Amino acid sequence: MRILFLFIFLFLPISAYAACEGRDLRADLTPELKAEIEQALADTPFPEGNHWTATKGDTVLHLIGTLHSNDPRMDAVVERLTPALSQADAFFFEVTEDELTAFEKSLASDLSPVLITSGPTLIDMMPEEDWTALSAGLAERGIPSWMAAKMRPWFLSMMLGIPPCMMQDPNAKHGMDARLTDLAEEHSIPQYSLEEIDDLMAMFDSHPIEKQVQSLVRMAGAFEGSEDQLATMANAYIEEQHGQIIQLARLQGRDASGLSQEDFDEEWAGFEQQLLVGRNNNWMKHILDIQDQTAVIAVGAGHLGGEHGLLNQLQQAGYTLTRAPF
Repeated sequence: MRILFLFIFLFLPISAYAACEGRDLRADLTPELKAEIEQALADTPFPEGNHWTATKGDTVLHLIGTLHSNDPRMDAVVERLTPALSQADAFFFEVTEDELTAFEKSLASDLSPVLITSGPTLIDMMPEEDWTALSAGLAERGIPSWMAAKMRPWFLSMMLGIPPCMMQDPNAKHGMDARLTDLAEEHSIPQYSLEEIDDLMAMFDSHPIEKQVQSLVRMAGAFEGSEDQLATMANAYIEEQHGQIIQLARLQGRDASGLSQEDFDEEWAGFEQQLLVGRNNNWMKHILDIQDQTAVIAVGAGHLGGEHGLLNQLQQAGYTLTRAPF
């Protein structure tokens, strides 16, 4: 999520650049796992494509799936997209750069959105063995245990998903969203947010902290990201295989979690509902209000496909969907 990179660069010191040099894990997939992924994708509406147009009457929407972390290959993508997107009347992001910057300034005086401000800390709420393992993973990312103990569980789970090498990259947050923001600014195109940061924070904290801690303990192994996982995700993104990214994450998370299939499915469904389904549904209320203009909808690629994805919802709302060059 794009807002996560704001937190990373606000809280953590930036050291010398250290490039992530992972390998694509898809080469290691067994035939059984490949078949499982293929079957899941066969049942998924719109599982690929990072640029789609949705048209209805005089309304034209360019839906661009983004990756929030930096990849040099994105420069060529933006160059190809510029002729079409530079003619848009408006750009819509999950949250605009201006609003993220304003939120960053507010955090300078109020850190409560990511901190436990009252009651027991995570040290008190987690078994010692689990806290020790969690602390080790966070220490690799530059977060000392005394600081981690006061952070909200949902934030730590996201931090674990960022490989340590990315923490040291000063360009890490200049992903596709940032590049498209630059494009909109270059052509003086208005930018709007699809959600409010306050609503996003409230969503993260919608479950009692005890339940958040339980999920963090159960899924810590699945959360932890590596350079190989980052490389795999980036390659699949450039290949426009956003459905594959989600299925790979699900299978790798299942194997790393150590949970039973039933318990893992329950946890995974909760994450999907909170981070994908619920947000997609809220965004659609704004997207459907866009009338008689050409607009760019730039959101994380994982929000495009699936039954509750933006593409399928637009098709159900009467829009004609066409895959476009990326």
